[in-house]
Amino acid sequence: MSDTPQPAPQDDAYDAASISVLKGLDAVRKRPGMYIGDTDDGSGLHHMGFEIIDNAVDEAQAGFANRVEAVLNGDGSMSIRDNGRGIPIDIHVEEGISAAEVVLTKLHAGGKFNQNSYKVSGGLHGVGAAVVNALSDWMEVRIWRNGQEHFIRFENGDTVQPLKLIGPSNHPNGTEVTFKPSAATFTQTEFDYAVFERRLRELAFLNSGLAIVLRDERHQPLQENEFHYDGGVKEFCRWLDRAKSSLLPEPIMAMSEVKENGIKVEFACTWNDSYHETMLCFTNNIPQRDGGTHLAGFRGALTRVVSAYAKKMGGKKDNADISGEDMREGLTAVLSVKVPDPKFSSQTKDKLISSEVQPVVQAAVADALSHWFETHPKEAKNIVQKVIDAAAAREAARKARELTRRKGVLDISSLPGKLADCQERDPAKSELFLVEGDSAGGSAKQGRDRKYQAILPLKGKILNVERARFDKMLSSAEVGTLITALGAGIGRADSEQGGFDPAKLRYHRIVIMTDADVDGSHIRTLLLTFFYRQMPQLIEQGYLYIAQPPLYRAKRGNDQRYLKDDAALETFLLDRALGDSVLTNEALSLSGDELREAAVWIGQLVHRLRAMENTLPQAYLEQIAIAGLLSPAALNDVAKDAALAARLNAISQPTERGWVVTSNEEGVKIGRTVRGVAEHYTLEAVVLRTAEARYLAERAERMAELFTQGATLAIDGGLAKPVHGPAAMWDALLAHGRKGLVISRFKGLGEMNPEELWATTLDPQARRLLQVKISDAEGTDQIFSTLMGDIVEPRREFIVNNALKVANLDT
Repeated sequence: MSDTPQPAPQDDAYDAASISVLKGLDAVRKRPGMYIGDTDDGSGLHHMGFEIIDNAVDEAQAGFANRVEAVLNGDGSMSIRDNGRGIPIDIHVEEGISAAEVVLTKLHAGGKFNQNSYKVSGGLHGVGAAVVNALSDWMEVRIWRNGQEHFIRFENGDTVQPLKLIGPSNHPNGTEVTFKPSAATFTQTEFDYAVFERRLRELAFLNSGLAIVLRDERHQPLQENEFHYDGGVKEFCRWLDRAKSSLLPEPIMAMSEVKENGIKVEFACTWNDSYHETMLCFTNNIPQRDGGTHLAGFRGALTRVVSAYAKKMGGKKDNADISGEDMREGLTAVLSVKVPDPKFSSQTKDKLISSEVQPVVQAAVADALSHWFETHPKEAKNIVQKVIDAAAAREAARKARELTRRKGVLDISSLPGKLADCQERDPAKSELFLVEGDSAGGSAKQGRDRKYQAILPLKGKILNVERARFDKMLSSAEVGTLITALGAGIGRADSEQGGFDPAKLRYHRIVIMTDADVDGSHIRTLLLTFFYRQMPQLIEQGYLYIAQPPLYRAKRGNDQRYLKDDAALETFLLDRALGDSVLTNEALSLSGDELREAAVWIGQLVHRLRAMENTLPQAYLEQIAIAGLLSPAALNDVAKDAALAARLNAISQPTERGWVVTSNEEGVKIGRTVRGVAEHYTLEAVVLRTAEARYLAERAERMAELFTQGATLAIDGGLAKPVHGPAAMWDALLAHGRKGLVISRFKGLGEMNPEELWATTLDPQARRLLQVKISDAEGTDQIFSTLMGDIVEPRREFIVNNALKVANLDT
């Protein structure tokens, strides 16, 4: 035997064969997050739509389009149409395929790498449309150029129908892209209308004269908005301030362009009676939430001009020098720059770092503001007075802060008496519950785990900080107690007053725990307003939560059970009702686990049916669904029409029969005449394209198997009764489950004893917490301004528009 060491066999040898080269769009499918963003939280899904929309808007920026339409289709796909030039259709010399196919299948291919096709654009890397194609189950593109219509289709990024000429068309030039996101890539594939609404409104403001239409064809009634603003960023500024009282009759607006480098600057600003700054920055229509060189240029010009004008007026009061922070109190501004070749700090483009932009913006803003201040002395005086008042308030707040520090109020050894602190000193392991009222606070103190859970009862409603200046806020007892308990200071981190320091925070989980009634909701909103305005980093770092106490209590005698929400209540009632229940028809008999599985599935059907109740009475709608006539492909089927008529007659009393059914391209029509009185209903074809109809149509065959004529349900061993559809069965089960129970909607935490409060709301193993996040800063700011500000009309309009979306509203 040789003594020479032999190399150990390696099954996972790392050699040339280990190196993979991903071809074409394989790289996108392998690592979608690199190209499109998070595929689980919805951001990547909506980014798919934004990529195609941005291409259409780039056509408008180049001067070739004035209308963009975005449609959320009933089959889960999305269509974006513009009236621009249309994607080129001729053969690409190097690739040997049509230019349209190149753009949609090749990474880093497009018309934005030179300055000829597009002077400025949001997309810089030529990957957008191809990535959307790669991550879609299918994509169809229609192109109209020079009176001809062309069509191309892809599946999973692969071309299955090369570009072909459909024929002559009267349609104006343009492009329509329809894609359906891949369920294999995205955790959820249902688009959120509100996400597109915010972005498309933004794009319409930033592109004066461009009409953008957003339509949702998934639900009834159909929802549609058209955004068209000739005023551009001036209109944007006015819209942002709609819930505030402006100090100026019209926002200040200016536009300029430097021909040497092609940089365009457009801005609008105004001041209002609030104490907060709203500043939005964009580069080539892309928002920069972290600002950058354009923001630095704007702020530098603003500080210089306002400071100079204030000095002319004698801009000092109570020895408080005004600062840039004072000048931005109550400021609402929109700054949009168009840059031929912008540079950003990261792929997300959250911060502009192009150094050449700052002096251009600074010069443009300074020139426009100087001219406005000189020509509007009355309004300028009001602005400067507000700045001086802000400086005085800042100084008062500084003195109040120093006084509290001297008294040791912010010292850990002098924590508020009402705070029941925890034993743990590691903030990462510590929790603070902000509890409404002394009664609930007392139960929480007794029921908590003292090792790591602290309780701070709040008496009544805290100060509405949306309507109060910083110095007044610091004088509020409840606010002061809260600031002291947290131990991390107050104000924005970039504030010249010091600001909130997350490193000093004593708890890394702050939980708002209020009652599930109107007063509890108000207190929760006041607390959220406080944290959003004065401690935004608390939210940004994920430290703020809202407790989700149980919503229902089901009681029978001395036995009671808490249920967290409607779904939990339904599950509980089903558990009580199913027992020995049996669903029987001539072909099957379901009981036990099989019946439970079917019942849960039927509950999902019923929720879809009830979402469509405004189109047709539920009893008739479910029969149409069982007959398979919710599918557009089933229309004009005489046999199915006859089957539906037979089902409707079967569920009607003998003296009320005579149903007649006809279906065609217009929809489904049912009718009967009873004792000389005609009754007719029409389910329009447009309804069949909704998400609910599609869901039910896909399950028609299974419904027909369960609810054949003669189907009966024997509940918990009782007498078998006929069931004609999912709603009848669902309602019968829930009604039986309610027997003997007293079900009340749970409101007050103080009604719970300490043991119950621990078991339902405090125990980490059983509780539910809702983490507070900011997904849309602009929208969040508007909601707080609308609901918590002084202007009544926008708040009334908000309540009217959203009233029907509220469930379980206390009165």
